[in-house]
Amino acid sequence: MSAPGLTQFKVLLFDVYATLVDWETGIFEAMKPMLVRVGSPLAESKRDTLLAFESVEVDLQAKYPTMLYSDILAHTHAELKRRLSNKPSIAPQGTAAAPVEASQADGTSSTTLAATGTSASADAPATPGLEADDIAFGKSIPQWPVFPDTIAALARLSQHYKLAVLSNVDHPSFAATRAILERSDPAHAFAFDAVFTAQDIGSYKPDPANFEYALKRLGEMFGAKKEDVLITAASLHHDHAPANKLGIKGAYIARQGAVMSQSSPAKYDWKFNTLGEMADEVERQAQA
Repeated sequence: MSAPGLTQFKVLLFDVYATLVDWETGIFEAMKPMLVRVGSPLAESKRDTLLAFESVEVDLQAKYPTMLYSDILAHTHAELKRRLSNKPSIAPQGTAAAPVEASQADGTSSTTLAATGTSASADAPATPGLEADDIAFGKSIPQWPVFPDTIAALARLSQHYKLAVLSNVDHPSFAATRAILERSDPAHAFAFDAVFTAQDIGSYKPDPANFEYALKRLGEMFGAKKEDVLITAASLHHDHAPANKLGIKGAYIARQGAVMSQSSPAKYDWKFNTLGEMADEVERQAQA
């Protein structure tokens, strides 16, 4: 649906992986070599693989809110491999929070939380139970494909709004994706005005604390109030459900065939099949 009112907002607060980037294809393709190797029938079903992945990932994020997302991915891969190989689970170790310095979109540094002893950048397994293929999966985010409409739509939307990111990843993992989005298409160049990650906050969406943090920072950076911010996301569970609780308006990007994070009864104010469709409606309303 579309309705008047999109142009009243000053900031679009984006989810990235599922909304701008086709993480479901990226996850399945990166997971498939392991599935084939262990002889799992999941290798023939993208949907079943994604649901199995989601069940483990959500649990790990809840248990280890300060673990870097690259390590969450690595441990998810390892846990699924153990289950499919009928081996016992191994709890991640060395996940105590420690401060690190992360670069913000405005060029300043902030003290953030990260997990110690679980760096996916290491050549050797970070904790007992992680193998080389688990770590490689944790590093696979830069290979996840961008939806074909994303970059041009972001460039168009940047003419009307501040563009902010609220993502469940860490800064190193997002860096490669950010470079692709902002600089891979010179004809549609733009720049995100703010980037907030789970690494900054010490918790994962759908924790309302992540949205409260983003709203506070957007107020400090741009003078934006809650009513000036529009959640723009494909995840009903991770984004629109907590937005409902906090009274934040939302635009649902209903990516075709999406499997993960779609079971929530969350409500939203606009629905578009693609981000390009949303950009079309914004431009139509701006010209009305």
